[in-house]
Amino acid sequence: MSDVQWHKSSYSGGSHQNCVEVAEGPAATLVRDTQNRDLGHLSFGSPVWSGFLATVKGDR
Repeated sequence: MSDVQWHKSSYSGGSHQNCVEVAEGPAATLVRDTQNRDLGHLSFGSPVWSGFLATVKGDR
């Protein structure tokens, strides 16, 4: 996991609270809580993550 490139979600804005970090790969997107990195992450397959983003953006 050390080669994963995490970045703060654009939906987190400039806030240092309630931040979510994502790491996008070809097969899956990883999501973790910035304030609780040591608790692990969630992994979503590409089709699931794409569907989630489409729903959040109102494309569905």
